[in-house]
Amino acid sequence: MDTLHTRLRAKPPTRIVYTDLDGTVLGPGGSLLHGPDGRPSARTASALVAAAEAGMAVVPVSGRQRRQLHNDARLMGLDDCIAEAGVVIVRGGAAHYEWGATPRGLAPNPHDTMTEAGAAALLLREFAADLRHYEPWHLDREGSHLFHGLVDVAAADAALEAHGFGWAALIDNGDTGGWPGRDVRAYHLVPRGVDKATAVADDLRARGLSPDEAVAIGDSLADLAMAASVGTFVMVANGHGDEGGNVVRAPEAMGHGVAWTIETLLSL
Repeated sequence: MDTLHTRLRAKPPTRIVYTDLDGTVLGPGGSLLHGPDGRPSARTASALVAAAEAGMAVVPVSGRQRRQLHNDARLMGLDDCIAEAGVVIVRGGAAHYEWGATPRGLAPNPHDTMTEAGAAALLLREFAADLRHYEPWHLDREGSHLFHGLVDVAAADAALEAHGFGWAALIDNGDTGGWPGRDVRAYHLVPRGVDKATAVADDLRARGLSPDEAVAIGDSLADLAMAASVGTFVMVANGHGDEGGNVVRAPEAMGHGVAWTIETLLSL
């Protein structure tokens, strides 16, 4: 706690917390009401209530599609969210797209642009034995295509570039399931130049907040990218990534690490 206290004592009060969900806010099995050990726990929910009472916004940042994530946020008493690995920002009830390098005018959103242009089909063709749309979670998306399988991201990006789709990029979102008999990973096809960090930075600008008024929390290297856009990043104890710079590690895992962070922020 001293490390986080020391970092934040000289900074403006934290106005907003951006946090990953799976492996971070949510406990085993994706439950808000279970601690890291699998036992029932209301601590994380209580911390979210305390943040709301103090006027501190909490914004989930996830690879989930907008409607699913917004519903998850609603059940946690949260208003806004950042969906599809940073491509879709929901603020004040309205959705905003991060287009990055993706060309506009071909379709109403980045997901459909990738479909119409043929970028998604190219990857499915070039890596037919090793990549699939992640059913049914790939449906109703607006900003990215969701795949699972096992491919080399650099090779996928090279294929996109070679076929004129250098404005799109494949990002690795970590281990996942859904492919019987194979150990596979989840991948998002996103506009090049867009990730969780760019979405957080743009959201802060739209809110008129500075990075020093924001804290981000996560458990993965994709989450760690948010450190570039906030004053302090907290890696929960079960997370992957090194401390240093503006990155500190919580002494507790999953939702209890999030609760510890919010409790610390509110104690300053």
